[in-house]
Amino acid sequence: MPSMDNESSNVSQAEEIKVQANEAFKAHKYGQAIDLYTQAIELNSQNAVYWANRAFAHTKLEEYGSAVQDATKAIEVDPKYSKGYYRRGAAYLAMGKFKEALKDFQQVKKICPNDPDATKKLKECEKAVMKLKFEEAISVPESERRFVADSIDYHSIEVEPQYSGAKIEGDVVTLDFVKKMMDDFKNQKCLHKRYAFQIVLQMRKMLRSQPSLVDINVPDGSHFTVCGDVHGQFYDLINIFELNGLPSEENPYLFNGDFVDRGSFSVEVILTLFALKCMCPSAIYLARGNHESRSMNKIYGFEGEVRSKLSEKFVELFAEVFCCLPLAHVINQKVFVVHGGLFSVDGVKLSDIKAIDRFCEPPEEGLMCELLWSDPQPFPGRGPSKRGVGLSFGADVTRKFLQDNNLDLIVRSHEVKDEGYEIEHDGKLITIFSAPNYCDQMGNKGAYIRFEAPDLKPNIVTFSAVPHPDVKPMAYANNFLRMFQ
Repeated sequence: MPSMDNESSNVSQAEEIKVQANEAFKAHKYGQAIDLYTQAIELNSQNAVYWANRAFAHTKLEEYGSAVQDATKAIEVDPKYSKGYYRRGAAYLAMGKFKEALKDFQQVKKICPNDPDATKKLKECEKAVMKLKFEEAISVPESERRFVADSIDYHSIEVEPQYSGAKIEGDVVTLDFVKKMMDDFKNQKCLHKRYAFQIVLQMRKMLRSQPSLVDINVPDGSHFTVCGDVHGQFYDLINIFELNGLPSEENPYLFNGDFVDRGSFSVEVILTLFALKCMCPSAIYLARGNHESRSMNKIYGFEGEVRSKLSEKFVELFAEVFCCLPLAHVINQKVFVVHGGLFSVDGVKLSDIKAIDRFCEPPEEGLMCELLWSDPQPFPGRGPSKRGVGLSFGADVTRKFLQDNNLDLIVRSHEVKDEGYEIEHDGKLITIFSAPNYCDQMGNKGAYIRFEAPDLKPNIVTFSAVPHPDVKPMAYANNFLRMFQ
């Protein structure tokens, strides 16, 4: 009898903890919610709701691999629990795995044939899969693909007399032009397509000549700023420049990937960063993030935004230019800066990164994939990625990579942090994230790092979100994905 009483006590205690977890979730404290759902699961692992709820919390933190695992467990516990399939389908969808998502939504519809919401989502998923199949059918092999950039002559595009926005005189992007363009963007005015083409094409030419790993030299007595993900939050980008000064030769920056997607001012962000690079190449360095890719842009809003604010041709052009972005930077041969993280194998040298042929869409495995997607973990060794792509790596992996390459520190981005940054792996790894109140709901601060040469001691500055016009995040995202926001 005591064991039955104990079991009953565990079940009721688990329910109490689930209520607390639900409250944390409602308050957007998703990490706390995951911890509480985990406690509930430890007390009663045979309740499918706990697994499905934890899957939902993982989805909110973009930990789609973990969400798929938890939702799968919910289905194992109760094969008739529709929410398990629903949560797994949503996670697959967020990963761009439309065919797997479709199977799960078909199962939801089977279990709940009269649920109008399930019917609507299934129809949208079927449309997405049909579109995918059509795109696959008409796609041209990589070897035969012609660059859209080669077909554009921006000089021949007429600027209408009534256009009153920023103008580039001749071929040189000046500081006055950039300031005028940024002011126009702040007032929600568009840049003329002629000048947008000019900036993006100049940028492509410049990036194509750079190596996959760029060395940056900061002279003694000078400083250098590293920013993390911006994710289309243009007004927060402007705030960074107001706090820390505009990029210049004396005030250089590195933006460490994920300039676009989710935030609905991604066009303004990317044109501003590109224009600054055209104005003064040594004033700003740009690294590729996992969201500088066709598959992510298709889902998370940038493609739709470009189509709305510019044109279809720009969709292709940006995809081409993103393939030219360098994958990593090294500051003064001591600080390694990369969007995601380290590798599934030891012994990777900086020369191996330099040798990567990056002029392609990111592959699903290998060094390039891991640079863009991997995350640190608090325990040693390596583990599966909570995102479902890349891997997790421990402090021992960080230490060995630094030793092998005579480096002192890794700076990476890729993850939302409550304070805008986190120092891990015995102080040898810093995550920096520069999109405060991410997606208008996470409540996090943003941060950037200022390094002073020669000692390169990181000075971390945090900042809060600033107001922006009432255009919601994901406003231009895939219809289907918006249903789950």
